[in-house]
Amino acid sequence: MYKKYLLTLLLMNLVFITSWICIKELRINRIAATQAFRMEYMSATMEEEKKSFLEVIASVSSGQRVVDYEILEKEMKYHLSDQDYDHLLRIVEAEAGGEDEDGKLLVANVVLNRVNNENFPDTVTEVVMQRQQGVAQFSPTVDGRFRSIKVSEETYQAVERALYGEDISQGALYFCARKLTDSNKMQWFDRHLTRLFSYGNHEFFL
Repeated sequence: MYKKYLLTLLLMNLVFITSWICIKELRINRIAATQAFRMEYMSATMEEEKKSFLEVIASVSSGQRVVDYEILEKEMKYHLSDQDYDHLLRIVEAEAGGEDEDGKLLVANVVLNRVNNENFPDTVTEVVMQRQQGVAQFSPTVDGRFRSIKVSEETYQAVERALYGEDISQGALYFCARKLTDSNKMQWFDRHLTRLFSYGNHEFFL
């Protein structure tokens, strides 16, 4: 009898608790459904979005650059002096002004490959201005184009890619435009070097 009484009391408590929870949920749902609640929620959401938007505007107007995270991860591989940087831009423009951005990148790659090779000088300026047996390695340095050209935005982009380590040259140390190269000089390329590939108007050698 005593056990039966306790069981009945327990069941009544469970029914009461369940009913109380249901009533609470019903009240919450009614509140959420009210116009005032929806307006308050929308206002809070709009305020948060407005705050985020204003933070971006403030960042831009203050001169801070909004940069993609992947760009921040990149590290520059080559740190050039102002003179080396200027000479790299100029030789790329002079040699590959008629090429697309990858064609310009390839010329920059060749110059930097030479800088890294023990058989060539150690700086961009020395590589670009190098002469062997009185013959300039890069013809624009003697025909006036090196000093007279205007560097394009595409050349800046190509050189930046090279300075950040992008290399599509397969290690090439030489390039030439066969149609514009003296036949005797072209024979030297073919006999003494390994042809890697051609791109645009240039052929690349190792």
